[in-house]
Amino acid sequence: MSRELTKEQSARLLATFRMPFPQTMMSRKSSITNAFVNALIPVVEPTATEIEEALEILGMDCDSIRCAYCGNVFTEWDHLRPLVMNRRPTGFISEIANLVPACAKGNQSKGNKNWRTWMESEATHSPTRRGIRDIEQRIERLQAFEAWRKVEPLPFEQMMGAEDYAKYWSMLDTTIDELRKCQEFADALKRRIAEAHSKHLSKSSSQSS
Repeated sequence: MSRELTKEQSARLLATFRMPFPQTMMSRKSSITNAFVNALIPVVEPTATEIEEALEILGMDCDSIRCAYCGNVFTEWDHLRPLVMNRRPTGFISEIANLVPACAKGNQSKGNKNWRTWMESEATHSPTRRGIRDIEQRIERLQAFEAWRKVEPLPFEQMMGAEDYAKYWSMLDTTIDELRKCQEFADALKRRIAEAHSKHLSKSSSQSS
């Protein structure tokens, strides 16, 4: 059942609606790139003692774990130094000396930025942008955490060998190219489906009138 709407009513109703953002294959390009990089990253499981030491440096214990960047309830452990930069591994890996408790919003906002640059920036959800009062104290603790163990990036290309290193990233480029072709084909099919749907609606409307 429909009724005549004023311009103001129409505007208000349209303002309340937002179509879900359409997902495309190419919108997953970054995820696929990260998957290629992360597939190479060694994971070193920490001991209970190492976890205790890390938390102590950050001013926490197992009963009071908070986001190291802002103090919010922590949801995950974040790589302090990024694993991926410019579609390639930075050389840092998943190990306790490179992981700190974080909240989801902070982790997503920080991304692969330098942690201190991000904390002091006006980026969305950064501690500075959110007005976190003890930011200097948090920075000092994170600096102490960085100094806790000397972490050096691994020379991935040297370890893999130049030929296999180049071959691996060529496989990524091939995967992205195939994904692009699939997206182009899917776009053509979607247009065909939309046209058929439009014709079906027109036919149903004419039959009911």
